[in-house]
Amino acid sequence: MRPFSRYVAIDWSGAKGRRHKGIAVAEARGDAAPRLVRAGHVWSREEVLHWLVREAAREPTLFGFDFSFAPPLIERGEYLIGEPGVPSTAREFWAYVDAKCDDEDLGAASFLEMAHRKHFYFGIADGAKADFVRFRQCDARLNAQGGRKTASAYDAIGAAQVAKASFSGMRFLHALNGKVAIWPMDSLPDHGSAVVEIYTRIYLRRAGLSGVKLRSRADLNLALTGLGSPPARLRFEPNDHQTDALVTAAGMRALARTEPRAFDPQGLTMQIAQTEGWTFGVL
Repeated sequence: MRPFSRYVAIDWSGAKGRRHKGIAVAEARGDAAPRLVRAGHVWSREEVLHWLVREAAREPTLFGFDFSFAPPLIERGEYLIGEPGVPSTAREFWAYVDAKCDDEDLGAASFLEMAHRKHFYFGIADGAKADFVRFRQCDARLNAQGGRKTASAYDAIGAAQVAKASFSGMRFLHALNGKVAIWPMDSLPDHGSAVVEIYTRIYLRRAGLSGVKLRSRADLNLALTGLGSPPARLRFEPNDHQTDALVTAAGMRALARTEPRAFDPQGLTMQIAQTEGWTFGVL
């Protein structure tokens, strides 16, 4: 098992604009309770990028982001079915997304709404939602295990959609590429920091909870207790972005310390690693 000095979870946002109340950053260090980083601060995505690169160089840290690192490819052989010139590896696709976007602060709305509009579901006028929904291999594995990861990277409507966050996240990964290891596209380094994809519901289930959103200190600390963590020390009632980040930071720490296959999950092949990636915690 690979030791890290700390575990950082970032609750991401694909919203338009330069500052995003939906971004929250939390860290779990040693055996201490997880804590929010810059609690109350309204982050930009570019600010998170610069902060991460600086922090990654300071000490070995595992950073987790709650967006899909790539769309599905294995199921049908292409990211964007029938589109010429679209690459077929995650890294090349990040560059492709970035080149197609002119949104501020690493946003990707123009990719979904204009450059490749026909591939994304925005509502009933687009037809049957089932025609748009596809999943990666790690998502299918989690669904089969009862993990209920039902959102698809091509679903761009509603509070549970992940498309906007994921495609802005791919621009983030393109900017980060080569500066910090991105697992599993990169092998886990023997030393230093790494970035992984996360999904909060995995850790809520490991804590013995149903996977619902947590919006109080009491519920948050119940989840942390289930993950073997001390309770968080907050002087305010947290929102669901903050609780997601806090629980996931503690969950990443517990998983990395206790699960020998955390970075070697069953079913992860080299092809999947280079095209679709994998969610840390799907074993």
